Amino acid sequence: MATRGIQQLKHLQLVYCEHGGSSSHLRQYLNSSKILSFCNEYPSLEVSTKLRNGKHPYIKADYVTGSSKQVCVKNESIERIVKVMHMLKDSSGRKIAKIGTPIKTQTPSVQGVWTPSLDISNKGFEIQIMEN
Repeated sequence: MATRGIQQLKHLQLVYCEHGGSSSHLRQYLNSSKILSFCNEYPSLEVSTKLRNGKHPYIKADYVTGSSKQVCVKNESIERIVKVMHMLKDSSGRKIAKIGTPIKTQTPSVQGVWTPSLDISNKGFEIQIMEN
């Protein structure tokens, strides 16, 4: 996700075990050409791997804001691993804030909701100026 034209994700780290069964799909993904196509698709993104034996695999994302997200990919398929990588790339890294109560105002908007099908640029309006 880009905020004001700046890509928010700066680093993806794939952490796996070299002999654990829960890391088998992640190891297959790293040995396939899919990881290279992902890196070529997003050249501004830094992708690295880290070997951590005896532990379950996860993908860690570091963002420009200094925050990071970590998603466990234990026993996940290659398709799910690709989906998680795209999800981390498309998120902003900010925490989700719950909005408590609905916002109420004394002066409600009379403008309404804009939709792309609302095309008023080609319509003429008749304006009359009336003096008191």
